[in-house]
Amino acid sequence: MRVFLLTLLFIGTVWAQDAKQKVTIGLGPYFQSQPYTGAKSLILPSPVVFYDNSLFYVRWSRFGIYFLGDKQEDFAWGLSLTAQPRTLGYKPSDAPILQGMDERKSSLEGGVALSAKYKNYYLENMLLHDLLGYYNSWLNRTEVGAEYQVGKLKLYPSFVMVYFSDKFMNYYYGVKHNEVALNRPYYKANGGFEFGVQSYFKYPISGNFSALINLRYDLLPKDAKNSPLTNDNYIYSGLVSVIYTFHY
Repeated sequence: MRVFLLTLLFIGTVWAQDAKQKVTIGLGPYFQSQPYTGAKSLILPSPVVFYDNSLFYVRWSRFGIYFLGDKQEDFAWGLSLTAQPRTLGYKPSDAPILQGMDERKSSLEGGVALSAKYKNYYLENMLLHDLLGYYNSWLNRTEVGAEYQVGKLKLYPSFVMVYFSDKFMNYYYGVKHNEVALNRPYYKANGGFEFGVQSYFKYPISGNFSALINLRYDLLPKDAKNSPLTNDNYIYSGLVSVIYTFHY
């Protein structure tokens, strides 16, 4: 992954030598609650990278390459190929309710993204497919947000809506016939919408260093909430990081 990222940065330098490029890098703990009854929250170190040279981009842990678009002073839009990780799933040992279940794995999703920005407002829609073939289906994600500044603090609140297909829902929230137990009946989940709100908070610390916080809250689709595997109807997640911004 490091070689891949450095290669992308090198290509961006060659194609955009006439302008200074801004790069933000950082590291911090990422946490995410698990909807499965009795499962502990996920906590892991997460690299943070933000970079966009109008040819390709990195946004936290998501990568993309533009193939169509335009950028003006107040308005910009772009179509890109993109990929991002899916941090959801479990091992049977994660909780008593999951013992006897087959493992459900996190995956890597890829597809097409359409993004547009007008002044401080932005809209993005992504159609993604499971690249690793675990849930072997698709989802559609739409996000609408804005940028505000209060003193030195910058805020980036947004509303997120995701439609998950039947296969996605059944993979992560369903119970197969061979997994049925006394406390776990057969369950087939259908597709549905997940709604979420999130915000980034950025505050300068010293020089090129800033503190970056991300907080997110998602309401699960109805068939995820009704699954015999789940106890909550929500997932909350976030990131706390120190970031460094420079130009090259």
